[in-house]
Amino acid sequence: MSEPAATATENRACFELRGASQTLTVMELHHFDPDALERDLRDKIRQAPNFFRDLPLVIGLDHYEGNAADLDFFQLIGICRTHSIQVLGVRGGDDDIRRLARNAALAWLPGGQTSAPRPVPDPEQETAENTEESAPETTSTGAGRLVTQPVRSGQQVYAPEGDLIIMAPVGAGAEVLAAGHIHIYGPLRGRALAGVHGDTSASIFCQSLEAELVSVAGHYKISEDLQGDDWRTPARVRLEGDVLTVDPLTR
Repeated sequence: MSEPAATATENRACFELRGASQTLTVMELHHFDPDALERDLRDKIRQAPNFFRDLPLVIGLDHYEGNAADLDFFQLIGICRTHSIQVLGVRGGDDDIRRLARNAALAWLPGGQTSAPRPVPDPEQETAENTEESAPETTSTGAGRLVTQPVRSGQQVYAPEGDLIIMAPVGAGAEVLAAGHIHIYGPLRGRALAGVHGDTSASIFCQSLEAELVSVAGHYKISEDLQGDDWRTPARVRLEGDVLTVDPLTR
């Protein structure tokens, strides 16, 4: 390496911090019973093995009814890793829970969060270069967001306030999220998560339901659960009580 190039490399920071928004699956733990956890997890994975492979997971304790002394995070992590699930952290609980999580080398998040994390602003963030994986161009419409280009595999579009309107297909491997409704004027083949802040009145509308996963206010169904009469037809996904339902859309 030439001397000027070596000097430039030495002067350039080896990393930079950027805000990001990433959807994580939360396992809401009601009580800790290792045998029951192993059994229930095995049954759930059997329904959709590809969905759970290498899945990043947060343990939610907002509804935990047991004692902190009963929790064994090392054992819980071991059970999850047996099924290729990676536990990243713990959400909720008191100072005792926080200490137990720290001892198990897990991140701790305050309880009561039901939404996808908001991006953290970076004052030195530079404009990203255009790549095949970069997010499609979007337009703000009041509190919502409008997307006019296809959302392709590996891309994520997030509307932290209001509705998300997509005038194009959402491809397999793509992910779209909104605080309110999601309207897709094309096929939905990836993941769609509406009401990410807990809005149970949110819905997902699409011209062809072929999704890998749909979710409203944390209640979700995966592809295997959706392949009924409304599969590959115009559909609306909504909550009825605590049950996620799919209704046909009449043209």
